[in-house]
This record gives sequence, C-alpha cells and structure tokens, in this order.
Amino acid sequence: MSVEAITVDSSSPFYPAALSSKKLQTQFPKISVIGNPEILKRQLLGLFCSLKCPGELILRAYDLARALRDAGVPVVAGFHTPIEKDCLDLLLRGRQPVVICPARDIKKMRLGKDLKTSVEDGRVLILSPFEGMGRRPTAQASERRNQFVGILAAAAFVAYAEPGGKTEAFCKGFSIAGKPLYTFETSYNKSILDIGARPVDTDLLAEWVDSLNELAVDTF
Repeated sequence: MSVEAITVDSSSPFYPAALSSKKLQTQFPKISVIGNPEILKRQLLGLFCSLKCPGELILRAYDLARALRDAGVPVVAGFHTPIEKDCLDLLLRGRQPVVICPARDIKKMRLGKDLKTSVEDGRVLILSPFEGMGRRPTAQASERRNQFVGILAAAAFVAYAEPGGKTEAFCKGFSIAGKPLYTFETSYNKSILDIGARPVDTDLLAEWVDSLNELAVDTF
C-alpha cells in the first residue's frame, strides 16, 4: 500500500461513502487519502478525549485502547490530544484497522516508522479534508476535524469531555445526530452522561468491547 497522499472528490471510488449527501459533499469537496480506503467499509468507533484529563481516566483510556486493539475493533480519531496520541501508540501494536484524521494537510506529512509500516500493511488509513493548511492545526480546524470524524464513525467513545469544552460540544451534536455515544461511568463525565451518553462500567470494559463486534449496525 502506497504511503503517498492522493486527493479525491465525490466522483472517486475512494471518496468516503459517509459523505455521500450533497450537503456533505459541498462541505468536504476534496479529501486527501494515504493508505487503504477499504477500511471505510468497516463500522468505525470514534475515539475522543479532551486535552485536560483526570489521571484516573487516563489509565482507563489506556485500558480501553488495549481492549479495542485486542478485540480487533476498527477505530477512527484525530489522535491529537496527548491521551489520544498514547492510545494510537497502543492501537498500532495490534492488527485492527485504524483511521487517522489530522486537522492539517497531509500531502507532506512525515510518517514515523511504525505508522509507515502499518500504512504499507493496509491496516491504517489517513484522511484529511484540509488542503493547503499548515502543520499546526487551528482551534477551528480541530473542531471541523472532530465533526469529520463524527461523520465517519458509527458510534463514539469519549474517555473524558471537559465541561464547557469543545469535546463536550461535539458530544451534544453527535448525540443529536442519533449515533450511539459511550463514556466511562464516572462523575467526571456527568455532563455528557446527562445528555444521553451511555455509561460503560470499567470493570466490564473487556466484555463491552467484545460485544461491539457482535452488535448490528444500528445499535453499534
């Protein structure tokens, strides 16, 4: 699998099917692609965590990443915040598909050894709707990227959403869209539990992750 970026539009077979509506095609007219677009045919679990995260939930997030890796659950995320980056490192040690969505242009993106190998092996896809944007993502680009990830994801797990922050705002929109939203069962995440996020018991995390591969598309 090539590690060179290509640009696709809605006429390309590599253009994400999740963007098939006219509204989304107008919003995301061109997508840069590195890696295996066949991964987009899988049901993807979005993974999110706010920049600031309580220490207790950091450890739970790592446990989640390991469980997703071991169960082979395909994951999509921006992998931008420190906890998300650590989760990516854990996921890349497995064999499950991963979709990475940076909030920047990826045409000149340098891939680390492990990431390059994973792309070449066909289990990692890198997508970006940001042509011509510099290496440093802006707050606006990060917000739009999260929206992009939310469109690609069949469901999302939010390890932590800081009250009043952008991740919490994303959760509200994702919940309104009717897609399943999950989070750890803890008072730290009360704000998103109150808007309908489904609680996951950490003690039953492995069982919950295993169940994802058995659920129907509409209940994923």
